[in-house]
Amino acid sequence: TEETALKSIEKVNGMLLNGKKVYVGRFIPRKEREKELGEKAKLFTNVYIKNFGEDMNEEELKALFEKIGLITSLKIMTKEDGKSRGFGFVAFESPEAAEAAVEQLNGKEIIENKPLYVGRAQKKAERQQELRKRFEQLRLERINRFQGVNLYIKNLDDTVDDECLRKEFAPFGTITSAKVMLDEGRSKGFGFVCFSSPEEATKAVTEMNGRIVGSNPLYVALAQRKEDRKAHLTSQYMQRMNNMRSIQHQMSQYMQPGNAGGYFVPTLPQ
Repeated sequence: TEETALKSIEKVNGMLLNGKKVYVGRFIPRKEREKELGEKAKLFTNVYIKNFGEDMNEEELKALFEKIGLITSLKIMTKEDGKSRGFGFVAFESPEAAEAAVEQLNGKEIIENKPLYVGRAQKKAERQQELRKRFEQLRLERINRFQGVNLYIKNLDDTVDDECLRKEFAPFGTITSAKVMLDEGRSKGFGFVCFSSPEEATKAVTEMNGRIVGSNPLYVALAQRKEDRKAHLTSQYMQRMNNMRSIQHQMSQYMQPGNAGGYFVPTLPQ
């Protein structure tokens, strides 16, 4: 029950286990945690500043930011020789002051042609999460950009190189890249051609699949991502297995025990 759970939390939370303090709390679903973190992220007091140059000292930086609100701490990061690294942190007493500092000073030009950057100071974990999201977004954009325009060509003649491949597919549209895959300088017998639009790629598949180039008939198809190929192969395998099971089931129905202890196959209806 909830009452028992609360008592367990109260009893165990804060206990020492193998020299380490244990935290026990109510389970919070992931969506709730993310929402809570998002709300907390909006409330910040620590501000990250950069692009103020090497000559500005902490007193000058303080004079610029204390007009916004009460400052609890301020630090310019320095090199080993004591010179400014051009960035630092300002901590305000209230989230309102920190937010106002971002709104009023971000983009302000205190050095000619060098706008000041002022933003919420992020924890390392937050920065890493943001970078992961950005990387994943770029990855998906890259996949979508090539979806339906990249062709896979195999059964290439050994004489076909990048230039020859491009020339063969050029009549169907604008080619952004054409590449024959090599192993120690020799053709591996397959390659890729990327068009500028799905319509061009589709036309090339229709016209070029099966065409003889050199001495070999080409196999041309839309290139698939590794995940898609794996899913397709799995689907084909499952379909074959289902067909085999279906055939075995039908055969077992026809194979019936006979009177002499053997088996006979009944006559199928004509």
